[in-house]
Amino acid sequence: MGGDTTLMVWADLDHDVENGEELKARFWTAAEQDGITREQFDQVVFVFAKDRIENWIEFLLTGTTDELREGPRQKHDKSVADAAKTLAKRCLGRENGPPIPPSLEWSCQNWRNLVETMKR
Repeated sequence: MGGDTTLMVWADLDHDVENGEELKARFWTAAEQDGITREQFDQVVFVFAKDRIENWIEFLLTGTTDELREGPRQKHDKSVADAAKTLAKRCLGRENGPPIPPSLEWSCQNWRNLVETMKR
């Protein structure tokens, strides 16, 4: 009671999609056809990795990645959990480090935008 639910849509940007805005526009087209309002749609946090989310995990664990190639598959939950904690700190601006990959920055900005909207 008294809480809010945040819908997060996680996806990879495949080779037929140039960037997060293009994929988000595709989602909007489908959502609008299903009767979703723009206000409702704007409350969704989109998290889109370029090719694979493993690139983000690689970056968050090592400080480097190349989004033009596929990052290594992850086989251990602990390393993924560690990466998620680092991700939260980076998106919140509580931890500095090397510049984050473009698709990760785009996704963090979507999350920050929702946080600001929810404060109003």
